[in-house]
Amino acid sequence: MNQYGLTGRGIGIAMLDTGIFPHMDFDNRIICFRDFIYGRKQPYDDNGHGTHTAGIAAGSGAAGGGQHCGAAPGSRIIALKVLDRRGNGQKDDVLRAMEWIRRNRKTYGIRIVNISVGTTEKEPSLHEALIAGVERLWDDGLHVVTAAGNLGPAAGSVTAPGSSRKVITVGSSDMLTAGQGISGRGPTKDCVCKPDLVAPGMNIISCAPGWGGRKYVAKSGTSMSTPAVAGAIALALEKDPLLTNVEIKMLLKESARDLGLPHNLQGWGEFQLDSFLRRIV
Repeated sequence: MNQYGLTGRGIGIAMLDTGIFPHMDFDNRIICFRDFIYGRKQPYDDNGHGTHTAGIAAGSGAAGGGQHCGAAPGSRIIALKVLDRRGNGQKDDVLRAMEWIRRNRKTYGIRIVNISVGTTEKEPSLHEALIAGVERLWDDGLHVVTAAGNLGPAAGSVTAPGSSRKVITVGSSDMLTAGQGISGRGPTKDCVCKPDLVAPGMNIISCAPGWGGRKYVAKSGTSMSTPAVAGAIALALEKDPLLTNVEIKMLLKESARDLGLPHNLQGWGEFQLDSFLRRIV
């Protein structure tokens, strides 16, 4: 728990990913699971990526004595499986999940949408459809947080839908430079500076999907940076439920620590949880 006593209690985070394993760290907070690929009813994760990102955003750390606690351990999880066991997905499944969120956001108290997946701009129709999908969610008032992708260090390597002008796009602060410079960077094809900010993403320990008895596993990438920010937004909304997505975005900008790197590499800078929460009265 942070110094403010916040856990994100009651705030719904929708995770678009590979599914979720009913890990001990999620206790009874997986309030909805939808499988847009195979239509299975019970929570499962045949890849592990979705369980890991959910743990970063909302894990309690219970299986590890609190050592690997997520950002918002009191938040509610809405897990939407849009990727298969190889981490691949189809545009239509992702878009159906986005529209499902729009229809069911009030039923499940969804305030935040975490999208730790993306695709390149090489397919214009796919790119534009994903951008339009996340921007509909944003215009509905949802706090949409997306990964910058792992296709750096080339310029223009931010993946869609993280290349949307509106949403909050997160890169990895420890994967920006030589040797590990894979964090996606701008500008986008529409000359938008991205990412918006960066957060640690290398060797992040979080929930494992239960294979071989392992409770936790380390993974790296902008996928791991993104849910840390999504969970922090849940804390902010617990503190002030009336904060809009635009207001949250500005608070993130004001509280980021400048790393002295180009804007299209670091965005506003590195995410700072304490500084972010202190700005909410």
